[in-house]
Amino acid sequence: MRPSPVFLGILALTVAGGVMAAFGDVDTVFARDRDPLLIAGVVIFVAAGWVASLTLHEFGHAMVAYRGGDYSVAHKGYLTLDVRKYTDPVLSIILPLVFLIIGGIPLPGGAVWINRGALRSRGTSSWVSLAGPLSNLAVGAALALVVAVVPMAGGLAIAISYLTLLQVLTFLLNILPIPGLDGWGALEPYLPPRARELGAQVRPWAPIILFAVLWFFDPARDALWAGADWIFDAFGGSRRLAVFGNSVFQFWR
Repeated sequence: MRPSPVFLGILALTVAGGVMAAFGDVDTVFARDRDPLLIAGVVIFVAAGWVASLTLHEFGHAMVAYRGGDYSVAHKGYLTLDVRKYTDPVLSIILPLVFLIIGGIPLPGGAVWINRGALRSRGTSSWVSLAGPLSNLAVGAALALVVAVVPMAGGLAIAISYLTLLQVLTFLLNILPIPGLDGWGALEPYLPPRARELGAQVRPWAPIILFAVLWFFDPARDALWAGADWIFDAFGGSRRLAVFGNSVFQFWR
């Protein structure tokens, strides 16, 4: 399997954003006039890096499904790391990016269609669902390790740290046992038929309702961030650097 040119292009854009952030003036993070190079670098790095992680998330689902017996994912192009195969451009990339930039919450995007009937067991079906969020967790752990052990410019460190925190948030959001999210998909094979039917009925709306709750109900949002901070700290992440990265990413605030 070779990565698609689209995925390589996303990685190249991420690297370009990282270089820009590294050369930006990190001392202007909280200044009235932030360095435009720092802003552009952090925004490009985080946005492109998030799209790359979305690709890996969906690829994780597809790869485990392929190994578990659903060979149709190969014919659908899911094993090519081409984000276009997993998404509707507006609903799966543009809209989640808008929510990410406005609210700092990585709304789940993308989807792969799995033939669950072709999978070998209920356990395999659960692991197919879990593979996506676990890939975000793995990416977050790897990014935190990079910041901890590799000397780097401050601008790049804040960009990577914020993207690390977003990976943890994406993991937590997707692992929730709510219809339409991967946590529900992991439980669904073991639920009674009536529960699965109810889940299918509310699936289109449940993630939107969840986002509304997180947006308007402070205790729910605080609980999500508390969980993310705990995992982030366990990875050795720097909250200070992540806060700096968030401030630059949402530069208009």
